[in-house]
Amino acid sequence: MVNIRDLDPSASPLDYYGSELRRLREEADLKQGQLGGVVFCTASLIGQIETAKKVPTRDFSERVDAALGTGGFFSRLVGLVLRSQLPTWFQPYAEMEAKASYISSFQAQLVDGLLQTESYARAVLRVRGGANLEGLVAGRMERQRILRRDNPPLSWAVLSEAVLYQEIGGQEVMRDQLAHLLVCQEREWVQVQILPFGAGAHAGLMGSFSLLRFEEEPDIVYTEDFVRGHMTADVQALKEGHLRYDHLRAAALPVEDSAALIARVMEERYGHQPDPDGRELA
Repeated sequence: MVNIRDLDPSASPLDYYGSELRRLREEADLKQGQLGGVVFCTASLIGQIETAKKVPTRDFSERVDAALGTGGFFSRLVGLVLRSQLPTWFQPYAEMEAKASYISSFQAQLVDGLLQTESYARAVLRVRGGANLEGLVAGRMERQRILRRDNPPLSWAVLSEAVLYQEIGGQEVMRDQLAHLLVCQEREWVQVQILPFGAGAHAGLMGSFSLLRFEEEPDIVYTEDFVRGHMTADVQALKEGHLRYDHLRAAALPVEDSAALIARVMEERYGHQPDPDGRELA
């Protein structure tokens, strides 16, 4: 086993989580296997989390809180841990996103991160490579909790029709992703519009961007290049961003027609297709 005493609790939220898990487990006079038996996981997993080798899930944290009687400590801490898995340059935007009362986004190539399924997100993030794939996926899924809280932000996403046809992760992943978009639209605070190919030249040709609106803070416009993201509250940038977004919404299909298009593409492109010998393939 890795010498857990080498873990520096101040190095990161993940290291702090691991050190506290070990400390409180030992205070309860439990071995890793004993705690694992209580929270329905292996001793190996407990050891990996205690040595910051694996990122804990929210479900794991809730079970540990119940097992150790920690009053929700790990359930509160895990949010910070998961957010810390996001790229360093993206974390400031994620913090602002969590405070926003209105989120508007235009995506030219991908489903918006707040609306991605776990499998779709994993396929997208795998392209970038790196050893922290599962941490990145966990961080992206954690961001989506803002849409499930008691007072969620109004989220409006305009997606290029190309997003529906760009097959990411395979047919099953895409079918589940498009089905998820339809489920998301059933929430009154989530709206999805599809910008059709027929729109021709449009205000989003320069690329994807997001707008955040707050109750007590200045609006923010966010863009990304191939290296990192850029966030600004510059008045002229905001004026241009809002103008472009208004044009995109006007050129996009209405919400109901967008849902119909998503459903049609889901069935026609990613539905069950027969192979040459007549059997159906998922």
